[in-house]
Amino acid sequence: MTDALAGRTIVVPERRELDLFARMLEQHGAITIRCPMVAISDVPDAAPVVTWLRRFTTDPPDDLILMTGEGLGRLVGFARRAGLEGAFMSALAKVRKITRGPKPVRRLRSLGLQSDLAAEPPTTAGLIVSLSGENIAGRRIAIQLYPDNPNVELFDFLRRGGAIADPVLCYVYGSAAEDQLVIEVIKEMAAGRVDLIAFTSAPQVRRMLLVAKANQSEETLRQGLLRTKIAAVGPVVARAIEEAGGRVSIAPSNNFHMKPLVNEIIA
Repeated sequence: MTDALAGRTIVVPERRELDLFARMLEQHGAITIRCPMVAISDVPDAAPVVTWLRRFTTDPPDDLILMTGEGLGRLVGFARRAGLEGAFMSALAKVRKITRGPKPVRRLRSLGLQSDLAAEPPTTAGLIVSLSGENIAGRRIAIQLYPDNPNVELFDFLRRGGAIADPVLCYVYGSAAEDQLVIEVIKEMAAGRVDLIAFTSAPQVRRMLLVAKANQSEETLRQGLLRTKIAAVGPVVARAIEEAGGRVSIAPSNNFHMKPLVNEIIA
């Protein structure tokens, strides 16, 4: 490996692949501060998810919009526990699978399936663009949602087009890092002692904002975002950073994964 990041302090808010991402940076000499921002768990009430799965398996929709790989994985888990895994996989293979971003594509591949239509760009706006040239009137479209985003624009688009939307939310976000650790990271950023923070999901950004607000540290965060170089794994994350008052300096131009992000960081 190189010493391209020797002596540079980088905050890593990733959760699922925290150690992997941190090691990828450390192999180039970086000093990482590990601060996983978001924990993920199943929705506490399984009944609505199981009801949705029964609808999906007994009368499959025309399309399934997959927003996240996490969501698809958890739907498989709910189906397994409800004794519906075989039926769910059979129906999943038959419906048209529309994906927003690379993670649901990867999760489909792990199940031996492929995306039939990938949003370009990999955002909700990209989903709308990808479907805009189609006649969706009367089509039944199942939607795997993700927390903290009602996706009003997508639902408005589907309603105007005459589609019948059937959403399901199967997981929720929690707090992975103690507030005090997040506040310490914010203070380090504001003091100029952090060279880079590398965000890999929009919920990480929102979590930092919420902690700052709850601890009367919004101005400190504003200063920290101004003083610290910011990397974003893709356009959805970049938009969340900009809405928070930050400016993205580093991001892959395509292929929105951790390895391309690291390549951009060390470039």
